[in-house]
Amino acid sequence: MDLHSLRYLVVGAGLWGGVLAERIASQLGERVLVIDRRSHLGGNCHSYKNAGTGIECHAYGSHIFHTSIPRVWEYVTKFTEFTPYRHRVFTQYQGRVYPMPINLLTINNFYNLNLKPYEVEEFIKNEAGKTGDAPPRNLEEKAVSLIGRPLYEAFIKGYTQKQWEKAPRDLPAEIITRLPVRGNYVTDYFADPWQGMPKNGYAAFFERLFSHPLIEVVCNTEYADIAGRTPKNCLTLYSGPLDAFFGYTRGALEWRSLTFEREVVPYGDYQGTAVMNNADPATPYTRVHEFKHLHPERGPQGDASVIAREYPKTFTRGDEAYYPVNTPENQELLHAYQADLAALPNIIAGGRLGAYRYMDMDKTIAAALGCFDGIQKGSGHALSLE
Repeated sequence: MDLHSLRYLVVGAGLWGGVLAERIASQLGERVLVIDRRSHLGGNCHSYKNAGTGIECHAYGSHIFHTSIPRVWEYVTKFTEFTPYRHRVFTQYQGRVYPMPINLLTINNFYNLNLKPYEVEEFIKNEAGKTGDAPPRNLEEKAVSLIGRPLYEAFIKGYTQKQWEKAPRDLPAEIITRLPVRGNYVTDYFADPWQGMPKNGYAAFFERLFSHPLIEVVCNTEYADIAGRTPKNCLTLYSGPLDAFFGYTRGALEWRSLTFEREVVPYGDYQGTAVMNNADPATPYTRVHEFKHLHPERGPQGDASVIAREYPKTFTRGDEAYYPVNTPENQELLHAYQADLAALPNIIAGGRLGAYRYMDMDKTIAAALGCFDGIQKGSGHALSLE
């Protein structure tokens, strides 16, 4: 790991760091050093082949690529072909299975009705109207005001309580600004025009992304291991936790974490879909992933399957951080750290951890491309999140 005359250091080998490293190497012709504390590329998008079954598994929960941003689609297709996979999610509640997001099939099955598309809006409006006109004071009241209490109790309440380990009435209303309700039988989870899975998997995609000869990747390395050792004119592109960068001097930002219970099951098909949510409060996990369904074009892939049960948990230092807890207190702390960062030369923070913002994959790529635009134009602290 040669730090002599290094001009670009990327901290984190996920999407944000990978796109920036690739652009700097290919467009500016500059050497880039990429470090990551993990042993693999790809951040939370990392995939691997299960040794016993050969099934490609997502290490940190199912990641489905989807975008409406032409620039992002044009960029990612330079590094991989995509399959035509369309993501469909189902949820279990009291022994029955319903499609999600809430759509006409969900509503008709739940209420045992046969509503037509033109009747749904008025039906939901009537259900929501039963709660009165008082402004929502918390997540529960907000959700009920949008979809009515029966649908909220079935599909939102238990899942949300497990996800956040708090009663929905103790969570701010802003967490749910809207709940999608479709008045038709379209069950695709995403509506973006470009969707799919990297044909050869995420591991192969990231190998290609980092393959430029001017990119050097060093895994199992913390930023603290080399902080202060780079040349003064080296630009550091940091995608780690912002509070950790400053040694938690102002306090720790709150996150939610996850754990996964993985199992090889003796069935060619365990649940019939890639992701099955569980809305029952008594069931401790929120979702079950069955990874072979992410690549149906590969065929049955044997008589066994790999599943992963997803359990939300309170984040403690050393855990993987997944979801920022966007309370006013955390936003105030974030702004303080961002002000500290702005006072430092040659450092840009971004990505999900560095920006303290949950971002889909395409938004992360768009942010990285926007950041590179600023670097290319010579604007020191360029950071685009959109």
